[in-house]
Amino acid sequence: MIERKFINQKIKEFEIKEYIKNNLTRAGLSDVKLQRTPLGEKIIISTSRPGLVVGRSGANISKLTKDLKVVFGLENPQIEIDEVVSVGLDANIISEMIANSLERFGIARFKGIGHKAMQDVMNAGALGVEIVMSGKIPSARARSWRFNQGYLKKCGDIAVSQVKVAFAHANLKSGTVGIKVSIMTPDIILPDQIKVNSLEEAKAVKITAEGEKADDKDNTIDVILKDEPAKPKEKHPAKKGKRDKTEKKADKKDQSEKKEKKPKKAKEEKEKEKETNQAPEDQPDKPKESSDASVE
Repeated sequence: MIERKFINQKIKEFEIKEYIKNNLTRAGLSDVKLQRTPLGEKIIISTSRPGLVVGRSGANISKLTKDLKVVFGLENPQIEIDEVVSVGLDANIISEMIANSLERFGIARFKGIGHKAMQDVMNAGALGVEIVMSGKIPSARARSWRFNQGYLKKCGDIAVSQVKVAFAHANLKSGTVGIKVSIMTPDIILPDQIKVNSLEEAKAVKITAEGEKADDKDNTIDVILKDEPAKPKEKHPAKKGKRDKTEKKADKKDQSEKKEKKPKKAKEEKEKEKETNQAPEDQPDKPKESSDASVE
């Protein structure tokens, strides 16, 4: 069956990784990757101390290749070494360092070891870190000690796929101590993280239209954001029976002004009519001309 073939391959790869990790305990091992090539199996070892893995004149690598051929039956294993640059952001290396320190200095200095490892991780630029030591420390009764600093996601897809988690164990006189290290690296992009660009960054934005012919020479549209105040939006034409409050107020003012002007005009017109249509009695007496012409 094809499924059994794939399962056997994965089991074999897991056994090879565990064998390499057990042989390279104090070399600052980060990760082991296997790739299948036409020439043979390619094994990539990521470590913080490549000198210890190589050995003098390549003695350790040659021994490791021979052991892989004998134990696992690999025809032509090719080992490559990849140096880890940022040691403080690698959970596997930090957990191994804590385990080695506990085995070297003992239980008495477990708090100082935990705080120092946590500070090294934060100085490397991590967003958050959590270190959990569980076992018979510092007394004969088993318990867990937790060291944490910064911001760390505990649930969701980011906590499962993005946060780096590593496990290690230290063999002490009182028993085995388990170490769990969780690191949230600064390259993680959170879904609720929003970045607001400044006006200087958004001064000129070019939008290219591929496949469409534009009237411009370069077929580009330049969008320039200026510090001008936003223009008010144009209002839609008012529907029948509905008018804005501002328009109603203006109409009321016009009507009141017209009403004030009308009575003034009416008074003036009435006064003029009175002057023209005065009764003859009111007018002053004029000298009467004699009807009889004087005859000389």
